[in-house]
Amino acid sequence: MHAMQYEITLPADYDMDIIRNRVATRGHLLDDFPGLGIKAYLTRERGVDGSPVNQCAPFYLWTTPEGMNSFLWSPGFQGVVQDFGRPEVQHWTGLAHEEGPAAGAVPRAATRRRERLAPGEAPVDAVERALAEHARVTGLDSVAAAAVAIDPRRWELVHFTLWAGAAPDAAGEVFQVLHVSDPHRGALPRGRQW
Repeated sequence: MHAMQYEITLPADYDMDIIRNRVATRGHLLDDFPGLGIKAYLTRERGVDGSPVNQCAPFYLWTTPEGMNSFLWSPGFQGVVQDFGRPEVQHWTGLAHEEGPAAGAVPRAATRRRERLAPGEAPVDAVERALAEHARVTGLDSVAAAAVAIDPRRWELVHFTLWAGAAPDAAGEVFQVLHVSDPHRGALPRGRQW
C-alpha cells in the first residue's frame, strides 16, 4: 500500500463552491481507476474546524505503485496541474490499513496527523508506537477506515482516518469529505504491511 496526498491552498476569499462543483462533476471519474484503493476528495475551509486556509487536499491509498504512477501521468492529474499549477505530491509507504466499525457508512470527515520522528528515536520504536495508536483508533465506533504510513526520507509518520460522523477533537487536521472513490478498497492489504 502507498499513501499519497497533494494540497492546493486557495485564496482566503476563494469560492469553495467551485471545488464542490468540480468534485460533484468529476469525482466519479476515478470510481473504477485501476490500482486505486481509496481516494477521499477532501477540503478545508478557512475558519471551519480550526482551518486557517481554504484548501483542496485529496488523499489516496493505492494498492499498487503502478496505479499511483498511472494516475500521476494521466489526463486527470494533468488537469489539476493545468488548473492549479503543479502541486508537491507527498507520498508515504504503508505501515497498516484497517477498516473500522463504520466501514459501510459514507465518510463525512477525515483527519490527518503528521509527526516527525524525534531525533535519536529508533525508527522501529516509532513505528510500533504508531501501530499501537492505529489499532486503538480503528476500534472507535465512527471510524470508516484508517491508515498509517511513513516517509523514510524525512522520517515522517502520517495517520489518516475517515470518519462516518464528525471527527473527534484533537484527532489532527480536519477535512470535509466531498466524495470517496474506492474501486479496489477490498484489495488494500489489511493490518500490518510486513
